[in-house]
Amino acid sequence: MQVKDSKPAAAPVESDAALDAEVDYLARRHRVSPAVVREIIRRTGSAERSSVEREIRKGMMRR
Repeated sequence: MQVKDSKPAAAPVESDAALDAEVDYLARRHRVSPAVVREIIRRTGSAERSSVEREIRKGMMRR
C-alpha cells in the first residue's frame, strides 16, 4: 500500500520558458529573488499569479 502525498501534483500547464518569464516578472515586480518565487510556487503547488503574489505579500508582512 502506497501513501499518497497530501498535496496534489502541479500540472505542467505552462512551458518552462513561460514559467521562467513569469518567475522573473514577479521577482522584479516585488523585489524578491527568483528563488523565493520558485519556492512559493513549489510550496503552494500553483503558479497562478494571484496566489503567488498573495504569498509574497504575506511574507513581506512578517518582515
